[in-house]
Amino acid sequence: MLCKFTSVEMITAHREGTAPKEVDHKGPKVKEGMQYGEYVNNQASSAPTPLSSTSDDEEEEEEDEEAGVDSSSTTSSASPMPNSYDALEGGSYPDMLSSSASSPAPDPAPEADPVPAPAPAAPQPSKTAKPFGYGYPSLQPGYQNATAPLNSGVPPSGPVYSGLQQYAQQYPGMNQLSSSLGGLSLQSSTQPESLRPVNLTQERNILPMTPVWAPVPNLNLDLKKLNCSPDSFRCTLTNIPQTQALLNKAKLPLGLLLHPFRDLTQLPVITSNTIVRCRSCRTYINPFVSFIDQRRWKCNLCYRVNDVPEEFMYNPLTRSYGEPHKRPEVQNSTVEFIASSDYMLRPPQPAVYLFVLDVSHNAVEAGYLTILCQSLLENLDKLPGDSRTRIGFMTFDSTIHFYNLQEGLSQPQMLIVSDIDDVFLPTPDSLLVNLYESKELIKDLLNALPNMFINTRETHSALGPALQAAFKLMSPTGGRVSVFQTQLPSLGAGLLQSREDPNQRSSTKVVQHLGPATDFYKKLALDCSGQQTAVDLFLLSSQYSDLASLACMSKYSAGCIYYYPSFHCTHNPSQAEKLQKDLKRYLTRKIGFEAVMRIRCTKGLSMHTFHGNFFVRSTDLLSLANINPDAGFAVQLSIEESLTDTSLVCFQTALLYTSSKGERRIRVHTLCLPVVSSLADVYAGVDVQAAICLLANMAVDRSISSSLSDARDALVNAVVDSLSAYGSTVSNLQHSGLIAPTSLKLFPLYVLALLKQKAFRTGTSTRLDDRVYAMCQIKCQPLVHLMKMIHPNLYRIDRLTDEGAIHVNDRVVPQPPLQKLSAEKLTREGAFLMDCGSVFYIWIGKGCDNNFIEDVLGYPNFASIPQKMTHLPELDTLSSERARSFITWLRDNRPLSPILHVVKDESPAKTEFFQHLIEDRTEAAFSYYEFLLHVQQQICK
Repeated sequence: MLCKFTSVEMITAHREGTAPKEVDHKGPKVKEGMQYGEYVNNQASSAPTPLSSTSDDEEEEEEDEEAGVDSSSTTSSASPMPNSYDALEGGSYPDMLSSSASSPAPDPAPEADPVPAPAPAAPQPSKTAKPFGYGYPSLQPGYQNATAPLNSGVPPSGPVYSGLQQYAQQYPGMNQLSSSLGGLSLQSSTQPESLRPVNLTQERNILPMTPVWAPVPNLNLDLKKLNCSPDSFRCTLTNIPQTQALLNKAKLPLGLLLHPFRDLTQLPVITSNTIVRCRSCRTYINPFVSFIDQRRWKCNLCYRVNDVPEEFMYNPLTRSYGEPHKRPEVQNSTVEFIASSDYMLRPPQPAVYLFVLDVSHNAVEAGYLTILCQSLLENLDKLPGDSRTRIGFMTFDSTIHFYNLQEGLSQPQMLIVSDIDDVFLPTPDSLLVNLYESKELIKDLLNALPNMFINTRETHSALGPALQAAFKLMSPTGGRVSVFQTQLPSLGAGLLQSREDPNQRSSTKVVQHLGPATDFYKKLALDCSGQQTAVDLFLLSSQYSDLASLACMSKYSAGCIYYYPSFHCTHNPSQAEKLQKDLKRYLTRKIGFEAVMRIRCTKGLSMHTFHGNFFVRSTDLLSLANINPDAGFAVQLSIEESLTDTSLVCFQTALLYTSSKGERRIRVHTLCLPVVSSLADVYAGVDVQAAICLLANMAVDRSISSSLSDARDALVNAVVDSLSAYGSTVSNLQHSGLIAPTSLKLFPLYVLALLKQKAFRTGTSTRLDDRVYAMCQIKCQPLVHLMKMIHPNLYRIDRLTDEGAIHVNDRVVPQPPLQKLSAEKLTREGAFLMDCGSVFYIWIGKGCDNNFIEDVLGYPNFASIPQKMTHLPELDTLSSERARSFITWLRDNRPLSPILHVVKDESPAKTEFFQHLIEDRTEAAFSYYEFLLHVQQQICK
């Protein structure tokens, strides 16, 4: 017996007769009985290789006729049970049975799923080397320097948004637009502000004093109102070039940034037997389709003319008949459908939560169990779910401990499995129990767990076998596995060795071991994804734990990664508080199960690389065992066919998921952008923040597939190439400085910020796990949070006033101006707040006014402020109220609770604060001005 147990009966399980029954559950990905090697080889031999090895197709996309969604554009038909999610959500451009078409427009030519043409300079990765979809794309310095070959596709029939004239007023929408609207040259009218040339080397204060908002696409007013919110869906270019050649000239990245499941206060939810979709490409009807007449609509992605189903003629909002263009689906670019049984492979799964907890000596010493168990006890009734919700617990050190919580027991039973080489489930039917039926036993266990292992001397960690057991336990249903780990796994499958050399942390040349040491965690994650199980990792470590390897569990199963370096509940109270707050959000936020997400785009465009935590199941279908409101994604695009025949392009993302209440739902976002033919217009429409976030994702992949120095060079080249292209082809002005259009004026600053970010910096001591975690964050954070990581916001807060303040929930929130990230903006007489996303710093100058220090910090003067201060006291002063109101407002809606550090001028802690002043020179990196001169020098070569 390892230690004494209170109120938990302990039983050692033996293998004889206790092996779990095999559950015949068909998952959408990994075929039963197939060995890992066979699976890799099958993938390698059966699928074409897309660019950047991002989507090794499992099999050919099945047609909608096999998917249980018939060709009548409704979901109410009887149909055979679909056999994969790929078919279920409907493919892009499947072969159509033209004999069944009733549309007057000719069918588009049969076309395979869009697979982009490879870039000439990009070597094709071998299938065997990278068998799974989450590949590492090339990041060419100039992106694609040659025009992608055009497919010999059939152009759309007739004018793109033509409609019968007599319906132009009755059915407002895209068909009202002249064919030239989207391609309207911005140069023909007054030059927009976004094209105003800026001499970067002469303009010192380049950063605006207010937050940078997403640019608004150059559309007519009606379409602007209908367009998707940039918080959910935005593109790096709000003016889409007509051809790949034009895009190549601009030397700018083209891609989408998605936040598809974010919390929304107003979301139209549609319950209908009829979900209207294009018969050809399966696009959901949206505000940007055109109605030819009352009975026919033209798809805005493939231009197919479809019939309007009879049921769709009735508008439930107006309770009128014959107004399909006024339906909520056609009035809102973000909608959610309650799906019918046709969108299910099986009855919707219940919410299932499994907690897998490290209880080795290291874990017990850190003290996280107390915080976790307390958080669970407080939020048990707030876990998303319904009467079917199930929950289970496992603990592990050198052995694995299961807990029987079956209703009727007088106390929880602990079952120990010591055979970690061949893990089995001791009682497979009683380890995941109904939350409400077994609530008292669950509470007993949570109260007992923090003290159960308090005297343990067990230092080993059998994480791999514990995860194998968790996979077996979750496979029949799917759900969420929450893993808490505090050290390197040291026993059994998936054991890891330390790979970090502390002496190399400041290297300016080679940073090694950014990729995983073993494929064990990736393979297991893909098995989990196949059984609709996501793994979330909480790494609470005081030493190197090889996050590069462990992160694969979450990356490929659509899980999340939480990282708490130097965690200790008493020695590091700010981390303990952060864990507590993060857990509250984690346990209670919305969750979607057994999800798939497909992104569609107008014919002629194609997707070729995806970024985020998921598994790519086919060229445009992402498998997401779980989806949460804090998950962000990115996708790179290319232009495969000329867009000269259209003035507008659209993108649509459809997220099909099971809610925690057991409803099958589809959340759809649609984005509309104009097409332009001139280079000036392309530059005028740059969304610089979206571009920098896409580049950051590309640079992470480049760091892992090639090297960190290659990624850094590619980021610098991105600035050099784009400003050089602008200067040589658009700007006719002769200047001695570095000229950029206003739309790109922040591009060099943001790239410099990336180069100094933990993920990519060199020459500064950076722990390997810290660097890898920063890379993980880049790959899965939504844009709004990622930008704060890349370029923090700095505010002066010792002079807050109500001038320009906003009102939020009866609270007055000051809005101080943004300051540039330079020490020259800091004054010894001031106090400054820096918002870095997951951490806040308040820097107090040595000569700061004693009134501010007393009114806000609660201390009489500068000298009396403690060195480690992580809270602002609630003081009954106007200054305190303003400061706390502002900080609370900044904290709202964060996926991760920021830690607050009060930093005194001249204290040792200020080093970390000053590292974020990215406009200043450091020993290892350029100042902003030096960086501009370097870019200018590269352009002049």
